[in-house]
Amino acid sequence: MSDHQDTGAPEGVIAPTGMGGAMDLAASEAETLEKTPGGPLGTGPAGKPRSLWSDAWRDLRRNPVFIVSALVILFLVFISLWPSAIASGSPLKCNLSKAQQGSQPGAPFGYDGQGCNVYTRTVYGARTSVTVGVCATLGVAILGSILGGFAGFFGGFWDSILSRITDVFFAIPVVLGGLVLLSVVTSNTVWPVIGFMVLLGWPQISRIARGSVITAKQNDYVQAARALGASNSRLLLRHITPNAVAPVIVVATIALGTYISLEATLSYLGVGLKPPSVSWGIDISAASPYIRNAPHALLWPSGALAVTVLAFIMLGDAVRDALDPKLR
Repeated sequence: MSDHQDTGAPEGVIAPTGMGGAMDLAASEAETLEKTPGGPLGTGPAGKPRSLWSDAWRDLRRNPVFIVSALVILFLVFISLWPSAIASGSPLKCNLSKAQQGSQPGAPFGYDGQGCNVYTRTVYGARTSVTVGVCATLGVAILGSILGGFAGFFGGFWDSILSRITDVFFAIPVVLGGLVLLSVVTSNTVWPVIGFMVLLGWPQISRIARGSVITAKQNDYVQAARALGASNSRLLLRHITPNAVAPVIVVATIALGTYISLEATLSYLGVGLKPPSVSWGIDISAASPYIRNAPHALLWPSGALAVTVLAFIMLGDAVRDALDPKLR
């Protein structure tokens, strides 16, 4: 009879060590080790293996930068969908008799040089910025990922052609290109601006996607799937894309804030959105001549633009930290 039975101690279990030996663990300790999420085997609750996405979500929930930026973005999305919930009246309704007046009941941000309610226009301007930023980012991410993914996977002639095309687009200054291309557009909607951003923005995502696919297709699990007879489409969709999409998501999230500021810049220069559209860039341009007499008309849309861009950049940084294992 063993010592454990003589002393009434709990029955021990033998657990392998990392050095080829064994160590005694009490039964309760062994059960605790098995049930602990993120144990030595890298498993979560109920013994399920943890993935990159589950680890990233766990880190994001604990990151105050992500929480604050996500709350700001959710608020911007809310007022973009339902601006009338917090702003009454029309952003196009102006009264010249109130031009350049300061804060007063019904107009907490005052009035601009045309007698328009700055608060109402600032709230409605969020819709334009969020729409342009989200649509441009989706278009850039989809087009760039498809072209870069195929170039990185197949390589050879198509990879060389894509590389030379991206070099040409990288040589085009963004603002100068906007001044040239958008100056001949007469449409008063957001779609020409979005199309311009997709046209000049896809090369960056394309290079990121190409490098990620080239790295992913060299992994052992991809080579094993290829040896088992997996088709190219299955390799791309089931094995390579899920493991190569993380860098694209990070870059696209950060670029979203850049596209919002680019729309405001083009609208400020007069080649983006044009009146009667409501845009922070248009309001900043219209308020610039009155900066001495009515600085509030310039500060509020400028502040809203800065907070929005900062929120998306902070969100992108938090996502990057969570998805990059090297930063943990």
